[in-house]
Amino acid sequence: TEPMSSECLGNLLRITLSAEYFEDKYLSLSVVDQSGIAWELDEAMASQCGYTVTYSNWSNIEFRASALSCHSRLEKDVFSVTVQIKASDTPDMKNTTTHLKSASCHYGPWSPRELVCESNYMEVSVRREVPQNEKNLIQGELEDWTLALPEAKAGEASIWQIVFHQPEEKKALLVSDAWSAGYGLNTTDTRVLLRIPYTAAQIQLVKVDLFLQAQGITFSAVRSSTFYKWGWMILVVDTAVACPVDGVDYANKTVIWTVPKYIQPLSAGATSFKDVLVEAGVDLQKLSAKEMASRKYMLSNDLNAITMKIPIGAEGGYYKTSVSSGQHGVKYTINLFLEHQWEDDKWGLTKHTIIKEIETPFEHVEIAITNYSNLSARLMNVTVGTFLPDVELVNLTIEGAPVALPEAAQHGYLTYEIRYANGSKAYVIQVSFDAPSIKKEYMKADMRTYTLNVTLAFISHPASETFTVPVIMVSAVKDAVLPSAQGFCDGRNLHLIIAHGNVDQNWLPFISDWHLTPEAAQKYNYSLRDNGTHLAISIPFLSSHVNYEDFRTSGIKASLHLTLKDDVTLANKRDFSISCRFSPSELIQCLPNGTVVITAVKLVGVADLDTNLLVLRDRRCKPSLVTEKTATFKFNVNTCGTSRKFNSTTMMYENDVLYFRPGNYTPVYQLKFVCWYAIKQTVDLQYESKKNPPPSIKPGFGSLALSLKLFKEKSYSEPYQELEYPVIKYLREALYFEVELLQPKDARLELNLDGCWATNSPSQDSLPQWPILINGCENSEDSYRTVFHEVNYSLRVKFPQHLKRFEVRMFTFVQGTTLLQE
Repeated sequence: TEPMSSECLGNLLRITLSAEYFEDKYLSLSVVDQSGIAWELDEAMASQCGYTVTYSNWSNIEFRASALSCHSRLEKDVFSVTVQIKASDTPDMKNTTTHLKSASCHYGPWSPRELVCESNYMEVSVRREVPQNEKNLIQGELEDWTLALPEAKAGEASIWQIVFHQPEEKKALLVSDAWSAGYGLNTTDTRVLLRIPYTAAQIQLVKVDLFLQAQGITFSAVRSSTFYKWGWMILVVDTAVACPVDGVDYANKTVIWTVPKYIQPLSAGATSFKDVLVEAGVDLQKLSAKEMASRKYMLSNDLNAITMKIPIGAEGGYYKTSVSSGQHGVKYTINLFLEHQWEDDKWGLTKHTIIKEIETPFEHVEIAITNYSNLSARLMNVTVGTFLPDVELVNLTIEGAPVALPEAAQHGYLTYEIRYANGSKAYVIQVSFDAPSIKKEYMKADMRTYTLNVTLAFISHPASETFTVPVIMVSAVKDAVLPSAQGFCDGRNLHLIIAHGNVDQNWLPFISDWHLTPEAAQKYNYSLRDNGTHLAISIPFLSSHVNYEDFRTSGIKASLHLTLKDDVTLANKRDFSISCRFSPSELIQCLPNGTVVITAVKLVGVADLDTNLLVLRDRRCKPSLVTEKTATFKFNVNTCGTSRKFNSTTMMYENDVLYFRPGNYTPVYQLKFVCWYAIKQTVDLQYESKKNPPPSIKPGFGSLALSLKLFKEKSYSEPYQELEYPVIKYLREALYFEVELLQPKDARLELNLDGCWATNSPSQDSLPQWPILINGCENSEDSYRTVFHEVNYSLRVKFPQHLKRFEVRMFTFVQGTTLLQE
């Protein structure tokens, strides 16, 4: 692509910079004079010297120069201009690349008076009239002229001063003052030129009325007289100029541009007018009547005005992106020009060229967002747009944080641009369903939704207007795996093991309305463990969160109901339960000394039962230990209304746990319990009394069932479960062991430990070994001696004499100074 192209347009030269070539570059534009000096262009210099810099077709930069611009080189009927472009990748303009472009254009023939209305300045050039008999006059010496009028600038044909005619006064400015005020003044061999920025102080806004129009059309106008020196004479020319400010209207999707034909500031003193030529076009290109008709343009020239009508969207203009209150939209832009030539009895021929860039009002445009997600590939694929070529995607906002496009890939987002044949574009956003920022939500059955929520930020060029497009896209996929559970019971606990699915990451375990947290579980001595794939819950049979449904001779039915709830809405998502029958012996202990310990439980069918109000047959016998769902009584068989029956081999004691509603004498709850004691036979024995007979134990043989458990704390309330092994401990940290006789359950037996030792491997016979207990006592050679702990009766411990508990400090095997490891 060529970086620059040039075009001659009457008395104007246009140089266009390729947007594609200079894309993403920082530019500096200068004009080179005849001495080779580059003058960097700014807004003030451009309007003073006859240069215009604008944009066309979205991002192409357009430079226009007047034939009589400050740095033009004039030779006969040709003017030449040289521009210098410096391009850099950084705003500090380092490491620039320099481009030069020179172009020449023919101009003329000139009309006696030519007026140009550019977008940033007004220009009037007038033919310079010189008296015919000048050569016959005697000229003074140059120094005589400068001595007489020292303000005059030396030179054969130079401007001396300019006088502005304002309603309240006339104001004269010398050339130097006028130049400092931003005016452009120049003379050639045949013409005098005045150039006025639209920001000049001497500009007046003048209304020009049109027939049958309620409001006139506003012009920026300056009436002035320019004095210039020719030889020894001072000559004056009228340099009035006027350019339309408004006159544009919009109706029925049509641009209507109206320009009055006779403008008072330009026709002062004239009495007769005659139209010579009216031509119009786009982008300074004149269009024939046939070309206008093909584009559906209409050009009318009536008595008082010239009118152009352009359908919005017609060929010759283009849409550009616009932003209003953060909303994306477009404006239709067309660069019209009108050339009107007329003759009057004062000036002869006048040519008035008006360049008018018209921009329609903002029109909101919805942005299409299309979902092309690939469910089988688990890929979100969203197309945003289309957009005009002047739009660029600059960043994404992901989970509330703006992310530049180069870093978006680190968050799992791929973005790329699609360009279409007509120049428009769209943007594609791709992200995996499994990206962290994609919200996953379970819906029903095997369905869950994946939600993309990202905001795209755009900028339009060259206006640098910004807007955002929120993209929320939901895809439903049949890939939900719900959690499942297995339950079982042992003699004393209910267990639930829940296998996690892929939808319950934010579901919470509840028992009724009680949130089962690790802290809450520890408070009740429950076991709650989650290894990432499974959630294991163990709750004792006798606890406040277990439901008791019925009693039968086969046992008591206990149930644990667990619900998984959404962590935000607390809506129920999944229910699990486990029910087991436990032996009635778990509720009653008939001790050899005649003491009975009975635990009554609250049944779900008696919702209003208050365990504090449970009694025995003798209502004075109250429970000694009460929870929300249990009441424990401890009493002797000869009290509390206990009845007794005999048969040949046993003695039976019977009582009831009762509940009476207030004011009622019929119990609504009755738990009957019985203790049987064997009747011992009486035999005649002959014995001899001895003082302090030595105790003796007769050796025997039998089958014993033992267990060895490691507990987490000194309270011996929670043993380590099988899934928690191996257990990691540090040197000198306490280990709490419990040895229990499981079978036979005979109250006459007592468990005694003889020896206990540690090895460096799972084999009990491997070496080395270290004795922890020797002959039932601690090892006297231990640095930290074994400590025995007393075992007391509790709901879990029916026979304290069947358990032994001891505490050992953690140690390791060494050989010399080296640790021994298996």
